[in-house]
Amino acid sequence: MRNAEATRKRILEAAMKEFSSFGIAGARVDRIAKNAGCNKNLIYIYFENKETLFTTVLQKHLTRVYEEIDFTPEDLPGYAARVFDFAMTHPDLMRLMAWYSLEQRVGTLTERATVQEKKIKEIMEAQNAGLVGTTFTPGFLMTTIMALATAWTATNPFGLSHDLDAEKMPIETREAIVKAIRLITKSEEDIAN
Repeated sequence: MRNAEATRKRILEAAMKEFSSFGIAGARVDRIAKNAGCNKNLIYIYFENKETLFTTVLQKHLTRVYEEIDFTPEDLPGYAARVFDFAMTHPDLMRLMAWYSLEQRVGTLTERATVQEKKIKEIMEAQNAGLVGTTFTPGFLMTTIMALATAWTATNPFGLSHDLDAEKMPIETREAIVKAIRLITKSEEDIAN
C-alpha cells in the first residue's frame, strides 16, 4: 500500500509541473509518467484520464490554499495581503489556475464554488455588522481583492507590464494592495470623515 501511495504522490507532483507548464491540452501523459518514474497505465488506473488527473491536481492545491490562507471578512486588507504573498510564492499554482480558466474543459470545481459562496456570505455578514462598508457588493469586493492580490503574478497580463518596478519592490506593492482594499472596504461615512 505504501508503494502505491508513493507512486500516486509522484504522479501528482509530476502532473503539477506538466499541467502548470502546458495546460490540459498541451500536457502529455507520457511525460508525466516518465517524470513520475512509473508506467503510463498506472496514471489511467489511478485517475482514469488526463482531465481527471488535472482536476485532482488543481483541487489538491486549491484545498491547500483554503487551509493556508485564513479568510478574515472583518480584515479584508489583511486577507488580500496573504493572497498576494501566496500568489507571489506559488507561481506554478497561478499558472495552473490560468490554464484552468483558459481551457475550461474540466468540470466545475464544486468545492471552489462552495468556498467562494461562503466567503461572499461572510463579507455580507461583515457588512451587516458594520465591519465592512456597503458601497460595493460582496461579490464585487471578493473579485477586486482576488484581482488586485494576483495582478502582479507572471500569469497576469497587466500588473508587471504596467508597473515595471513592482517586481523589485514586493513589499511596497503588497502595502499598496492593502491600502487599496482598505479604501474600498470603508463605509461612505468613514470616507467622508
